[in-house]
Amino acid sequence: MTDEPLRTLQFLLSRLERISADSSVAYRASGVRGAILRVVEKLENGRPVSSQEVRRLVASGYRLLEKAAAERIR
Repeated sequence: MTDEPLRTLQFLLSRLERISADSSVAYRASGVRGAILRVVEKLENGRPVSSQEVRRLVASGYRLLEKAAAERIR
């Protein structure tokens, strides 16, 4: 696996942690962050991670960021 998924996951971590605790997606974002942290740890330690799992987490992370941003606009 290339470094691109790792950089994307680290980017998502930094953004997801900035979601306000008052947001309706904060609880879900916390869970996705935990899952991303576990995958990042595996990648950094050279352990295998399913590319399907990485894609799912990236999609979930971006979806939550979109929802949080839409919430802030209202």
